[in-house]
Amino acid sequence: MDVAFWILAVLLAVFYLYAGGKKVLQSQEQLRPMMGWVDRIPMPVVRGIGTLEVLGAAGLVLPPLTGIAPGLAVAAAIGFVLIQVGGIVVHVSRGEVRVIGLNIALLVLAAVAAWLGAARL
Repeated sequence: MDVAFWILAVLLAVFYLYAGGKKVLQSQEQLRPMMGWVDRIPMPVVRGIGTLEVLGAAGLVLPPLTGIAPGLAVAAAIGFVLIQVGGIVVHVSRGEVRVIGLNIALLVLAAVAAWLGAARL
C-alpha cells in the first residue's frame, strides 16, 4: 500500500502543482481558453484556489517524505476532494455536465490517496 500511496500522491501533486501554478501566475485572459469558468469567479478567488492547490501538492508529498506531521498528507488529500466537489458544482451550475469527468476522476483519486495516507499513519 505504501507504493500505491506514493504513486498516487506524486501524480496528484504534479497535476495540482501545474494546475494551481497556472491559476496563480496567469491572467484571466490566459486562463479563459482552458478554464471558461474564470469569467464567473473573481480573480482573487481563482488565485486563492490556485494557492490552495499548490500548497496541497506540497502537503501531499512533503510531510510523509520528511516524516514531520505525516497526517497533513491526509488533510491535503481531503482538501483536494473538497476542491473537486466545488469544481463539480461550478460545472453543473454552468450546464457543463459533460466536462465533469476529470473532476470525478480527481475526486476519486484524492479520496483513495486520503484512505491510503490514513492507513499509513
